Amino acid sequence: MGAFNNYLSLVKFSHTVFALPFAIIGFLLGISLTDANMDWKLLGLVILCMVFARSAAMGFNRYIDRAIDSANPRTTNREIPAGIVSPKSALAFVIANCILFIGTTYLINMACFYLSPVALLVILGYSLSKRYTFLCHIILGIGLSLSPIGAYIAVSEKFALIPILFSLIVLFWVSGFDIIYALQDKGFDEDQKLKSIPVKIGSKAALIVSTLLHVLVAVLIITAGYFAGFGLYYWIGSAIFIGLLTYQHLIIKPDDLSKITMAFFTTNGIASVVFASFLALDLYLNGNL
Repeated sequence: MGAFNNYLSLVKFSHTVFALPFAIIGFLLGISLTDANMDWKLLGLVILCMVFARSAAMGFNRYIDRAIDSANPRTTNREIPAGIVSPKSALAFVIANCILFIGTTYLINMACFYLSPVALLVILGYSLSKRYTFLCHIILGIGLSLSPIGAYIAVSEKFALIPILFSLIVLFWVSGFDIIYALQDKGFDEDQKLKSIPVKIGSKAALIVSTLLHVLVAVLIITAGYFAGFGLYYWIGSAIFIGLLTYQHLIIKPDDLSKITMAFFTTNGIASVVFASFLALDLYLNGNL
């Protein structure tokens, strides 16, 4: 049990709460927009795909960044630098999760199966991106944005506008809060020649970029709600989500990063769960599920 917990800690399993609610949103949209029947087994497979893909991505990030994490005072207590999980074991964990992810997509449908290598390429590629481009935050956002459209394809085997809008919401939401998170490593990244938006343009300008991305998120949430014809509960959930985004920008200052943990983990985790819950309630009460 201790070894199992070590791997859960390695991939920060609790942070699955960021993208998993949006995968469920994609699944529910697939049910409501295509008049498909509710399939709990399929939902379970979608959740497993999400868990396996994210575990592979986080495990690879920890494996590929092990030397960087050892040099960064903020991350020396992570499992690989601390000697809790060996690099070889971490790599085996990544490979196992990749195989499980691809195998699970095969059980869903051929569209998901054929697209699974593309998804892995994106989510694994993020870990290398900060060595080459300051747009690494966008690449992370793209990786997590695959969750709603992927779940929709699991139900419908095709693309559609509304789930794509929700994928764009995730893309700009994640990119924005990852820029905030990167502020705390700005000095270290500069020393190590790593790239990020805070390194590229400075902390104050980076916060402005993050704010603009989250303004775009608000616009996309309103746009998706309008085109999908959602009801009252969707708009309540949207107001809460946008309010929590606004709150995290109010508590983070370029010269005071003490509340980053609250902004990054607590606020965003609550925001995604609340938003998905109200959207699901709206679909249910309006007879779309």
